[in-house]
Amino acid sequence: MINKQKKYLFYLLLMLAPYSYAQELEDDFSEEENEIIDDLLNEESLDDLLALTNLKSDFMAISFDYNSKTYFSGRDIGIDQFNITPQITYLSSGGFFTNLSAMYYSEFQPKWDFVFITLGYGHRFGKNDQFRWFTSYDRYFFSDPDSNPFKNAINAGIEVENKSRTLGTDLTTSYLFGTGGSVQFVSTSYGEIKLLEKGKSQLKLRSELRVTVGQQTIQLARTFRFRGRLITVYEENDDFGLVNTQLYIPLQYSFNNFDIEFGYVFNIPSELEGETNLPNTSTFAVSISYLFGL
Repeated sequence: MINKQKKYLFYLLLMLAPYSYAQELEDDFSEEENEIIDDLLNEESLDDLLALTNLKSDFMAISFDYNSKTYFSGRDIGIDQFNITPQITYLSSGGFFTNLSAMYYSEFQPKWDFVFITLGYGHRFGKNDQFRWFTSYDRYFFSDPDSNPFKNAINAGIEVENKSRTLGTDLTTSYLFGTGGSVQFVSTSYGEIKLLEKGKSQLKLRSELRVTVGQQTIQLARTFRFRGRLITVYEENDDFGLVNTQLYIPLQYSFNNFDIEFGYVFNIPSELEGETNLPNTSTFAVSISYLFGL
C-alpha cells in the first residue's frame, strides 16, 4: 500500500531536500573566484549555481545529501523514512550550468523515486557584483509516471547580497507543468558567521530562512488499517497561499575542496484549505561534497 500512499504526497517535490555545500578551493582559482565559489557552495538551491557566472574556469561538483526524515512541503505524510540525494553539477565559465540529481526514499517502492536534470544560465551585475539574475529549466523523470502531474519547471529569480557576502536574500519564481500546472514563489534569506579559519580549514554557521508561497495540488488523505491492510481515502483540493516556512541551521566544515555539513531543519507548514492542526516538523541533514576545476 506504500505505492498508493505516494499518490497523496504534496506534488511540489522541488521544495523537499536541501542541496547544501561549502568549499574552499586550492590555487586553481583566484582569491575573488574562491570567495564566489565559497558563497555558491553554501547555498541551498540549484539556482545558486549562478553565483559562479563570473569565473574564468569551468568546474564540477559531486555531492551526497542525507535527511533523517522525509517531509513534503514541511508536512508529515505518516511514513517514517530517510532520503538520499546524489548529484553532479557542471558550470561553464560562460554562465551556463547543468545538474543531474536523483532522489532515494528508504520506504517507497521503487526506492529511486525520480531523476531530474537542470539546465540554466545566469549573470552577476552591479557594484561589487552584489546582484545576480538567473533562469533555468528542470525536467523530472519519475519511476511511477502517474505519481506526479508536474514533470517540467521553468524558474527565474534575482538575488542581492552585502559586499562581504555574509547576508543575502533571493526571490525565485517557478512554473511547474505537465498534466497539470502550478506556480510557486520562494524567498530565501541567509546570515553567515565564521567560527574558525586556520590554513585551508574553515568552520562556519550559516542560517537560512525560507518562505514558500504557491499553488498546491493536494490529495488530502485519511489512512486506516483494515484486516491487516492500509486503506487510504483521498479528497482532492487546489489552494494558493503560504505553504511552508523553514529554518535551516547548518554547521559547515571545509578543507581544501572537501566539505562536510551537519544541519538542523525546522518546518512550520501553513494550513491550506481542507487542512487542520498541522504539526511542526524537524529533521537532521548531512551533506558531503567535493569540488574540482576542469
